[in-house]
Amino acid sequence: MLVRHAQAGAAPVDADRPLTAHGLQRATAIGTWLADGGIVPARVLVSPARRTLETWERAGDGRPPVVDERVHDNTVAALLEAIRDVPADVSVLAVVGHNPSIPELAAVLDDGTGDPAARRDVAAGFPTGAVAVLDLDRPFAALAPRTARLDAFAVPGD
Repeated sequence: MLVRHAQAGAAPVDADRPLTAHGLQRATAIGTWLADGGIVPARVLVSPARRTLETWERAGDGRPPVVDERVHDNTVAALLEAIRDVPADVSVLAVVGHNPSIPELAAVLDDGTGDPAARRDVAAGFPTGAVAVLDLDRPFAALAPRTARLDAFAVPGD
C-alpha cells in the first residue's frame, strides 16, 4: 500500500511541516477506510518528516511505524530500495511518503492487469491523503517495475 501524506501546512523547515486541520481529518479517514477494507499493514515505512508521521499516527492502529530516511529521499529508486529491505515474513506493507515519489512508484509498479478505474484515477492525479493498494505475487526483495497489480485507489474522506 502506498500512501501520500495528508495535507500539510507551512513551517520554516520542510521536514517540520504539520498536518492542517483538513489533513488531520483526511488522515483519520484513511484509517477508517483501511479498517473498513480489512487492510492491516504488518509493517509501515514512513519518512521522518512530521507530516508523514502525523498521517500514520492518525491512520494507523497504534503500532509504531518504521522511520526510514529513504522514504524522505523522495525518489522511486530510494523507495524501491527501502521496500526490498522489508523482511520476507511481512505480508502487508504500507509506505507513507511524498509527492512525486509515491505516485511515480504506483505507476512504475503497475503491471496493467489491475482495476481499470484505479489505474485511471492514479494517472489523473495522486492528491494528498490518497492511497493506492497493490498486490504482489513475489517477495518484497524481488520487487521491480511492472510486478504489482493495482487493486484499488482511494482518497478517503472525499
